[in-house]
Amino acid sequence: MAELDGPRWGPANGGKARQLVVLCHGVGADGNDLIDLAPYWARAIPDAAFVAPHAPDPFDLAPFGRQWFPIGTLDPHALGGGVRRARAALDPFIDAELARLSLPADAYALMGFSQGAMTVLFTGLRRAVPPRAILAYSGALLAPESLPAELAGRPPVLLVHGEADEIVPPSRSRDAEAALRAAGVPVESLLVPKLAHGIDDSGLSLGALTLQRAFAAPASPA
Repeated sequence: MAELDGPRWGPANGGKARQLVVLCHGVGADGNDLIDLAPYWARAIPDAAFVAPHAPDPFDLAPFGRQWFPIGTLDPHALGGGVRRARAALDPFIDAELARLSLPADAYALMGFSQGAMTVLFTGLRRAVPPRAILAYSGALLAPESLPAELAGRPPVLLVHGEADEIVPPSRSRDAEAALRAAGVPVESLLVPKLAHGIDDSGLSLGALTLQRAFAAPASPA
């Protein structure tokens, strides 16, 4: 599997990074789609470096964009296998970025939108050293049946979803919240009225607060 790469930004303070935030885009986009969130969130965490990796595969339903895994059939078992392969690409990338920045193994957070949210939820909950937080926008919890046996840590999770989302139904975030709570994972959720498949100012503001709190708090127990 090809090594991941993508645009980087920060830290805003101009000095050494003390934290890392990894931003994972949705299907059909690439890392450039999310890196513009970095200057906004850097107001809350000026010591953080941001990176938005391009997903490992070309989007198979269009001549442009990338994908973390195929979505053609929407079969739950196929999606579960796909997100497991996506984790195999994202895991070493996170480790390499932490090493490149000379950061401790716990000094990172994960954020994703849509398919990227599915990828960071699956990956972050299974990493031996969990992230300080997982921010999942317009996503879903794939392979929930495997979570109890594979859960490696309980980092705080933020779920944000538009109530008017016709691409990924908001019920997927509600289901994710229920499954995560059942597994003892701390969850905060925001359902945004009239918002379609996207991120608005309320979601960005809550994301900034979540990141600020996460990096100010002690690391989550594994």
